[in-house]
Amino acid sequence: MRVRPILILGVDIIGENPKKFAVVSWLNGKLERKGEFTFYRLIRFIQAKRPDIVAIDSVTELGDDLRKFLRALPPETKLVQVTGRPGEQRSLQSLAKEHGIRTVDRFDPYEEAKLAALLASKGVGYEVLAFEDEVIVKVTRGRSHGKGGWSQDRYRKRVHNLVRDKVREIEDRLRRADIPFDLETEERDYGLARGEFRVYASREELAGLIRPMRGGDVEIRIQPVERAELGFAPLKGEEAIKERKSIIVGIDPGITVGIAAIDLNGRIVALHSQRNMPVGEVFRFVSEIGHPVIVATDVSPAPGFVEKIARSFKAQLFVPRESLRIEEKNEILRNLGITVEDDHQRDALAAAYKAYLRLKPKLEHIDARLREAGLTNKADEVKALVIGGYNLGEAMQRVSVRERKREKTEGSARESIDVTPYIRRIRELEEKMDLLERENDELRRIIREQRRTIERLERKIADYDEEVRRKLLRERELETKVKRIEILEKQLREAKALIERLGRDLVQVKRMNVVEIRGSAVPLKVLRVLSWRELERIEREVGLRKGDVIFVLNPAGAGKAIAEELVGRGIKALITEKPLPGPVREILREAHIPFFTSGELDVKRVDEFAVVERERLEMAIEELLERWEEEDRVREAERLLRLVDEYRLERKKELMKKAEEEGRKL
Repeated sequence: MRVRPILILGVDIIGENPKKFAVVSWLNGKLERKGEFTFYRLIRFIQAKRPDIVAIDSVTELGDDLRKFLRALPPETKLVQVTGRPGEQRSLQSLAKEHGIRTVDRFDPYEEAKLAALLASKGVGYEVLAFEDEVIVKVTRGRSHGKGGWSQDRYRKRVHNLVRDKVREIEDRLRRADIPFDLETEERDYGLARGEFRVYASREELAGLIRPMRGGDVEIRIQPVERAELGFAPLKGEEAIKERKSIIVGIDPGITVGIAAIDLNGRIVALHSQRNMPVGEVFRFVSEIGHPVIVATDVSPAPGFVEKIARSFKAQLFVPRESLRIEEKNEILRNLGITVEDDHQRDALAAAYKAYLRLKPKLEHIDARLREAGLTNKADEVKALVIGGYNLGEAMQRVSVRERKREKTEGSARESIDVTPYIRRIRELEEKMDLLERENDELRRIIREQRRTIERLERKIADYDEEVRRKLLRERELETKVKRIEILEKQLREAKALIERLGRDLVQVKRMNVVEIRGSAVPLKVLRVLSWRELERIEREVGLRKGDVIFVLNPAGAGKAIAEELVGRGIKALITEKPLPGPVREILREAHIPFFTSGELDVKRVDEFAVVERERLEMAIEELLERWEEEDRVREAERLLRLVDEYRLERKKELMKKAEEEGRKL
């Protein structure tokens, strides 16, 4: 099946000083004029849009910038010369006429760009190959370790371990993707200082599999290997079928690569084997023989190397249902009556011939139909189109239409033409070319002077930038110091406030100490809450003895058990900030242990220290105990009266019962 690109950009040069281009886009059959672009703006536009194809009538229009242009293209974008490979080029107008495209003005750059886009959309042209199907992937540390002691050593070892882990990750991904590669490493600190992969695949195949990394502890750089000379590959199989012989190719990958090619009639075209043969060289070797419509292997599943070759030619991949046995390969060679130089040629030939045998019935049927239609001289083209996905009727129709167009074009070319105007036009153009070349030399001189001026201005800008950077650093340093001063001033204010408060507390403590020394005050043991943990703390820090007076800030939540513990400890009294819970009051009241609130006794407190006037405390305890004793006497008298009343009531009941019994006896 044919797969058309989604977006094609047609490009044609407008002028050389400065270099400008007309750009027309083709998107799913819709043409749109994009405008005029300088060289660098065109590159940025292509990098932003990422088209499938950039179509141009001749790459010579890019001049010395051709290599730079090819390096700047996104990995998935092809540069296509629609007029053919060098030395075999045809005019845009003749190609457009052959493919049924109407032309208007051949001297309009936008019209030329439109024709280039339309022809590329029909699969016409040759892809410009600037890179081998090989990529160098370098994994190194991302930043210098610097100088230092143990911390720098630990950091260096950590980075080398990260490099080793990243190399292993990439190696695992390539193996799982079945992409062939070679790896060189440099060991350091039980890790790796660097790793360099030579991957036998194109940039497109590595897209999404390995991503570049910059700026961290580990860097990954991906560098495609450039060809010494540009190559040109047909844009799609149909055009290659028309121009070159269709063949079936068998590939045996390995350290020594075996290649065998046979035509569509089963005749052997080439046998070759070579050690350390890269993918690009295999591609070029096969291209010189013909155009492969099938690439075959003798093993199942197919090796990645063979899949790569098939994808490069857009050919069908033949994989046997199960790997061919040695006996089967030898039998194929005996039937062909041929001897080979080594096992690699044998395996490649067996793979190719096995693919031919699979197709042989279909090919023989095509021959029979072509004899009936009188197209036997086009059998090779028709067979290749059928193998490529067309049905037989479509293939025969396309070949017939193309042949009629070619005959019509050749017939019109044979008509007599007056070439005098063309010769005059050529001379005019030559004179204009000489003038333009002189003008070009002058402009190059101006450009050199402008570049020197630009370099001088760039140095001035760099000096200015450095001065601005130093000024910013000074301002930032000053701003940091101002903020630091503000923080220190705030801390100073807080420290002064704390000193002032502590001074007041110290005066109060001194007064409390004087009172305590004179014996006119009683120190209190302060508990934050009335709990077992607080009792343990006060016991651990200052001790809790019989006769102590305890001051509790918050007694809420205390129960009978903690109250009984205080009674057992024999405390003298309990003073609280807030009222005591009912169960605690009952236990203390029953044990005759006085309890008060701080407001009743005017407790003086500073942080963890508190005192109460001795005389006031003793008087309050005495008054409370007297009141409790009076309450107890009243309660006891009431209890005795209640018992006497109960006794009288019971006695009365007994006398009445006795009187009733005597009455019944009478």
